[in-house]
Amino acid sequence: MPTFEVPGAELAVTLSDEGGHPVVQLHGLTSSRARDRVLNLDLGRGLSGTRLLRYDARGHGRSTGRKVPEDYRWPNLADDLLRLLDRWFPGEQVHGVGPSMGTATLLHAAAREPDRFAGLTLMVPATAWETRPAQAANYRVAAALIETEGVDAFLTAARAIAAPPATIGAPETVPDVPDALLPSLLRGAALSDLPAPDDVARIDVPTTILAWVDDPGHPLSTAEALAALLPQATLTIAHTPADVDTWPTILREDVARRG
Repeated sequence: MPTFEVPGAELAVTLSDEGGHPVVQLHGLTSSRARDRVLNLDLGRGLSGTRLLRYDARGHGRSTGRKVPEDYRWPNLADDLLRLLDRWFPGEQVHGVGPSMGTATLLHAAAREPDRFAGLTLMVPATAWETRPAQAANYRVAAALIETEGVDAFLTAARAIAAPPATIGAPETVPDVPDALLPSLLRGAALSDLPAPDDVARIDVPTTILAWVDDPGHPLSTAEALAALLPQATLTIAHTPADVDTWPTILREDVARRG
């Protein structure tokens, strides 16, 4: 499996090259390419005839990382993404897709270099702006819990939180992150927020936002705010697992329309 060196980490990368439009697929916090597939969030499985680049973010999956919270701030993850695009798709416009932290990474990259993207498919955007401080506090508490009581205590606390209706029946998974790095990842997320609304409003590329209901960590308020800010955005809301099952088709249509 190829790796790509970035400051402080080596990223594990796969390219499914079937010709056609370049697509980059990201994942969420504490997840990975492999875990997102189990969680039914691997929308790229529905693609063919594209050049699909998937990678594990630093500290996740098969990528390496350091115990440095600032490494995992969303703008730093956007630096990693833009370096990857320079390496695999130089001078090309790419379609970006990813959930939660992946959505945040894409927005930071697109705010900085909007011409790099032909379109975006943003999935379950996380807390942002007004709702971010409370979530950041949750992450800091979770990091301290792991350090004082261990990862099992963190997992037990996570299981006590009701799952969104659209994820009912999904297999139980655990973070695809080395235990020693988890506190740093969580503190890095606590240091992060989406780009300022004015910067988001300048991302003038076709964008589909895929959200679901009843998930405090990924509230509809963020998805709705992004839909209002982004000049070419449409919002689709999932209520059931069957709704989420349609998302790979939506991505395929997005790529075909914008390729």
